[in-house]
Amino acid sequence: MVLLRQQTRTSKRFLRKMIQSSKQWYEKLSFALLGYRTTVCTSVGATPYLLVYGTEVVIPTEVEIPSLRIIVETEIEDSEWVKSRLEQLTLIDEKRMDAVCHRQLYQQRLAHAYNKKVRPRNFEVWQFVLRRILPHHQEAKGKFAHN
Repeated sequence: MVLLRQQTRTSKRFLRKMIQSSKQWYEKLSFALLGYRTTVCTSVGATPYLLVYGTEVVIPTEVEIPSLRIIVETEIEDSEWVKSRLEQLTLIDEKRMDAVCHRQLYQQRLAHAYNKKVRPRNFEVWQFVLRRILPHHQEAKGKFAHN
């Protein structure tokens, strides 16, 4: 659920950047999704496309102007291509585990950076502390709502 929310937020950011002057956002949605799926996520260290399909995506410009990867793939025979694709698919679980490990390390680094700024305070019994009593609102909303 969290990953879906993050994906939606990132997709919205891509769309917002692409359609600032255009009103026809639905025509640029596929480009925004392609941009999201082919961009390396900092927290995971891989592209979402790689984690799903086990190989990097071939972008449309590589079809028009072949890159070295495309040239190599077109020159090998079908049986060799099938073998290499099966090897990629067997390694997909390993790539996903690498992504999970990368994400855990990333979260630890973020937590460490956040906790560096937090000052722990210990309060004892009968110690004076500042307590703010907010005025009572009839219709308290948001963070002022009752728990």
